[in-house]
Amino acid sequence: MPATPLSDLVVPARTAFVTVEVQDGVVGDASLVPELARAAEPILPRIAALAVAARAAGIPVVHCTVDSRPDGGGGNRNARLFARLAAPSGGTASAPVRSGPVRQATVHAMVGEDDGDFIMGRLHGVSPMTSTSLDPVLRNLGVTTIVAAGVSVNVAILGLAFEAVNLGYQLVLPRDAVAGVDEAYVDAVFKRTLALLATITTTEALLGAWADDAST
Repeated sequence: MPATPLSDLVVPARTAFVTVEVQDGVVGDASLVPELARAAEPILPRIAALAVAARAAGIPVVHCTVDSRPDGGGGNRNARLFARLAAPSGGTASAPVRSGPVRQATVHAMVGEDDGDFIMGRLHGVSPMTSTSLDPVLRNLGVTTIVAAGVSVNVAILGLAFEAVNLGYQLVLPRDAVAGVDEAYVDAVFKRTLALLATITTTEALLGAWADDAST
């Protein structure tokens, strides 16, 4: 079966732009995973450009964040990942560290939030769609294609890919607006897994497609 042209996949009336964990506590100065924040630095301007272009084309922008209560209530404790994130500087799994006044679930300032954007936080799990409102909200918006950007290829992006395909969505990933740790692993996951599940493209190609839609 021939591949569907990108311009047909990302038609604004059927598309949503979804950012994954593009937030201060993950990719910003308040990151609980500094190595991932460093890997994400080059992709933030591209995600910002995609968000601007999506809004201009009438495409809904959805920011999927991971949040936590100060007491850790409702959060997972069933994987080593959660213990590592909860106690990077002496905190505990039941009381995640929150350094300074920054609310760590705030969308990174370089990408920013628009009044029309959707903000969808989660208190549990490792990816944006399981047991959250993301799927029903997208369906209510008439979305059949998800364009996703953010972090990380190690966990949340990979989880979203499986969930999106299982739920019948087309998934589009701009390779230069997605990051993980380390680069060799990210390349391998794209080559061996994500390329089998999603349409892999670039920020430039998406900006071109949406610019054409915004101008008509």
